[in-house]
Amino acid sequence: MTKDKLRVLVRVDLDCATAQVAAQGHVTSQSVHGLYAVMKRANSLTAGMTLELDMTRALIEPDALEELRACSRSHHLPALVDPLQSDYRLSILAPDNAAPLAAMAAQAA
Repeated sequence: MTKDKLRVLVRVDLDCATAQVAAQGHVTSQSVHGLYAVMKRANSLTAGMTLELDMTRALIEPDALEELRACSRSHHLPALVDPLQSDYRLSILAPDNAAPLAAMAAQAA
């Protein structure tokens, strides 16, 4: 895997209370924390903001994708990132080649 830098573009529509966070490059379990910071800032722009995390042009490690999916399911970012545990309306567009963590573990066995 290449060690591409993580690049992020944020598009915000305040009228519709939506934001798209588009990531490119390599997303790891370490660099995902940078995405959390961007998502937290976007969510603070207006109450009830819907966030779409577009990972379709990123190379994302299974652990990082599973972390993001857990945030989407719980509607919260990790407590270390957001101690107030604000509510997040988050959807994730994963790349076509992204596999669930369990499937990757089964292939390795």
